[in-house]
Order: sequence, then C-alpha cells, then structure tokens
Amino acid sequence: MPFDALDARILRLLLDRPRTSVREYARILGVARGTLQARLERLERDGVIVMAGPRVSPAALGHPVLAFVRIEVARGHLDDVADALAGVPEIVEAFSITGSGGDLLTRVVARDNAHLEGVIQRLGRLPGVVRTRTEIALSERVPHRVLPLVESLTPDQGPEPDSAPEPDPDPPEGAQRDAR
Repeated sequence: MPFDALDARILRLLLDRPRTSVREYARILGVARGTLQARLERLERDGVIVMAGPRVSPAALGHPVLAFVRIEVARGHLDDVADALAGVPEIVEAFSITGSGGDLLTRVVARDNAHLEGVIQRLGRLPGVVRTRTEIALSERVPHRVLPLVESLTPDQGPEPDSAPEPDPDPPEGAQRDAR
C-alpha cells in the first residue's frame, strides 16, 4: 500500500505526541483502533517507522561536547574500521560518505575537550585509519526532525482534528469580508 494522507497524519501525531496511546491516536484521527494498529504495523514493516522509544540526550548524560569526525580509511579497510567504530561508545553515529573529505563521517560526543582529544587519538590508532579531521559543533541550529519532510509528502489535508482554521486577516483583493 502506498504512503497516503492517513499515513502522513499518523506520522505527524507520532512525532508531535510520541507518548500518546494507540487508543488516543485512533480517537484523534477518527479511525478504528484496528485500522490504526494495522497502519502502524505496515509502516514499521516497510521501514518508515524505524524505532520506538526515548531519544536520549548525551549532554544530559555528561557528554555536552559534540564533534563530527571525518575518517579517511586505507583502501580495503572500510568494513574493518566501521566494525571497530562500533566498539567506541562515544561514537553515536557513523556513515559512509563520498567526496574528498574522507570515507566515514562520525558524530562523536565527549565530556570535555580533553576527553574528545582522547577519543580522536583512539580513532587515529585504529588499523586502517589514514587520518582524521574534526569539527566541533558550537550549537544546534536545527534539531533532528522529520515532521517537515512528512508534511511535504502529502498535499495539505486541512486542519488536524481538534483544531479550527484561523481566519485570514488579509483576504485577497476583491474578496468580500464576512460582515456578520
């Protein structure tokens, strides 16, 4: 079944109200609980919903420093280095990349700059690593999000349930204002 307007409404609710029950989602959407459950299962099976659970803040766990470390890998060692990265707890994400900036891009968290330096030195000593390049994040400007993407995938379906449209304060020229 292709992604449709109901799927988009379900995802909006999951993203806006992640701690709401399935029963409440069904009530808000005006669909049967069974319908909603079937849609959720399909979205999970299709890989649209990839995980359920809390999003944990490394900063709140005492790791407020965030850096992006690009790693250049010797030819033929990409899988070995990637496997070794999985053993470094301060690496919270790692991606294979293209371009001249390296072969892997990692997101690294640390307690402070000295801790970050130790992690970077550890990465540089991994067999197959040619060099690393680090960029420290100063602040988060756009937090991780997917709701705008979800909303861009389906045409506007009107207001969400439990909300009313706001009146247009500046109607187009030539339009009549309601004088009631």
